[in-house]
Amino acid sequence: MAQRSPNTSPAAATSTPSAEPPRVGDTLAALRQAQSLSLDALSRKAGVSKSMLSQIERAQANPTVAVVWRLANALGVPLGDLLGAPPPPAAPAITVVPAHATPSLRNPDGACELRILGPIDLAGQFEWYALSLQGGGALESQAHEDGTREHLTLLTGAVEVVSGDEKQRLKPGETARYAADRPHLIRNLGKSEATAWLVVVHAL
Repeated sequence: MAQRSPNTSPAAATSTPSAEPPRVGDTLAALRQAQSLSLDALSRKAGVSKSMLSQIERAQANPTVAVVWRLANALGVPLGDLLGAPPPPAAPAITVVPAHATPSLRNPDGACELRILGPIDLAGQFEWYALSLQGGGALESQAHEDGTREHLTLLTGAVEVVSGDEKQRLKPGETARYAADRPHLIRNLGKSEATAWLVVVHAL
């Protein structure tokens, strides 16, 4: 008796369902209507023909990735929104950065260390650091953009803050607020380590 070929068995024919391309028609129509755009207006913005847009919205055509990219740009939404990608998971209410994972910067001589406490997405807007200066060590900086200010709160030791031609000594517990859009310097005046919080606020 002839044997049935494996690729003609009912089980093999039905075990793997065919994958369907994402249907973007309903999503496209909803986004277009939410922005009060006509088919003509979206056609001009996206560079896609009105007839193609109509076919996509009525599920009579599946657009190429290039067409979806044009539509997403014209609507000002992420590409995944049109492709039906699941939304990114919500950020946790509390995020803990382990001590060993906190990035730091050191001077070549090792006399100054800045532990970067602020998140990277705020860099260039609002930054804060834990500053450590060994005896005689200094943190010297060139001028930042106009309007930038720094706020230094001394925790331990004795330091001198220089901003342009002005100088000021600090004792533990004191805070210096100064212009950082000119050359500036933080110098440890003692022989033991000095520690401080440093906040940098950039002009918006």
